[in-house]
Amino acid sequence: MRLSLMKVPKRYLIVILTFISTCVCYIERVGFSIAYTVAADKAGVNQSSKGTILSTFYYGYACSQVPGGWAAQRIGGRKVLLLSFVLWSSTCFLIPLDPNRVFLLVLARLLVGVAQGFIFPSIHTVLAQWVPPHERSRSVSLTTSGMYLGAAMGMLTLPSLVKFKGPQSVFVAEAALGAMWSLLWFKYASDPPRSEHPKATAAGFGESLLPLKGNQKIKMENGGSASRTAKIPWKKILLSLPVWAIVVNNFTFHYALYVLMNWLPTYFEQGLNLSLQEMGSSKMLPYLNMFIFSNIGGVVADHLITKRIMSVTKTRKFLNTIGFVVASLALMALPLFRTSSGAVFCSSLALGFLALGRAGFAVNHMDIAPRYAGIVMGVSNTAGTLAGIIGVDLTGKLLEAATTASSDLSSPESWRVVFFIPGLLCIFSEFLFLVNSKYHLKFHFLIVHPWWVLLAYSIFSFRWSD
Repeated sequence: MRLSLMKVPKRYLIVILTFISTCVCYIERVGFSIAYTVAADKAGVNQSSKGTILSTFYYGYACSQVPGGWAAQRIGGRKVLLLSFVLWSSTCFLIPLDPNRVFLLVLARLLVGVAQGFIFPSIHTVLAQWVPPHERSRSVSLTTSGMYLGAAMGMLTLPSLVKFKGPQSVFVAEAALGAMWSLLWFKYASDPPRSEHPKATAAGFGESLLPLKGNQKIKMENGGSASRTAKIPWKKILLSLPVWAIVVNNFTFHYALYVLMNWLPTYFEQGLNLSLQEMGSSKMLPYLNMFIFSNIGGVVADHLITKRIMSVTKTRKFLNTIGFVVASLALMALPLFRTSSGAVFCSSLALGFLALGRAGFAVNHMDIAPRYAGIVMGVSNTAGTLAGIIGVDLTGKLLEAATTASSDLSSPESWRVVFFIPGLLCIFSEFLFLVNSKYHLKFHFLIVHPWWVLLAYSIFSFRWSD
């Protein structure tokens, strides 16, 4: 095995390992949602309290996004990624899953959130160092598609594990997976040789949007030289309109993803009166579809760029627009499907095209700022994490209000606003990304805070419909 791995280009091995890392992370996230839902239902926990616990992870996750990018920039993404996995795996192994021990459970989810918040900024720092520009779309798409494969695997296998071994067994399994990945990363990952840096960072795509400050020259082993930044240009990053377009789209993507990931089991069981165990492999199809479409998006994007069919900017906008528009329609139509096959089809369509859209906005930060990919990813993912805090908790409150009004969640009206919110956000975000280069100062408030406007409107429409 060692001999065969030596024949694989190192950057491919790095991409494969980061793919596995995101897969394991999302097995953990889906696993907690499944295990906690079962344990909480047995303990009689209401929907609002469940939403609060499920959203606790994202508070810790939000706090560590920008620090994660900074740490990866300063001490290296490889080391930060390893430390993150060790921390969250240890927490999963040591903390019992008891819905009645609320403080301990909240503390554990905060710790896991903080630890996992370092992962994606570290991954993007590593990929920006190792992967040349013409391979970035499919490399990032493959890496992030691990999230969806992990979610699919979790949805397929973990309900049965909970049924036969109990909710706590999920924590043990997740800790074991995290420990095994940590050993693989420790053994096979390394920082790129200095001679590799120019391949990944030279020129970049639109790197001039965020120029270096305080450039210094460092001597390379091959006799050349490269620039090294002495100071991170925070002001240029935070005032860049392309960066804000990425931020808003990341918020929307994760709002839709986290709401479905945390509440789709509840929708199947209480909205459609289905059993997750009896649904078999069909319940994993939405996430499997994300895995497939994410990689399709990456391959298509790199093909359009390398064959000069479209410019980088047009390629990003094209895939982002298709992905978010189709996802929006599917999300808003989801409550209308009252059968297992219909709901699985509609949720698969929504999540699949959201994943396709990641070949647009999610790779764009490496286009505009390859040397600061971890920093920009940290800023962007902070917005994505806010989506988890707001979306998961708000959904719990909306469902609790629906339960109070109609005593159950089996009617389509109980779920209409839940799926309408991310659908509307998709339309707004897609439009913003499409026209960001023509952006006007008078729209500044909407660019920074679009979710508050849309959430307020959606809540108002929910109350009005009652």
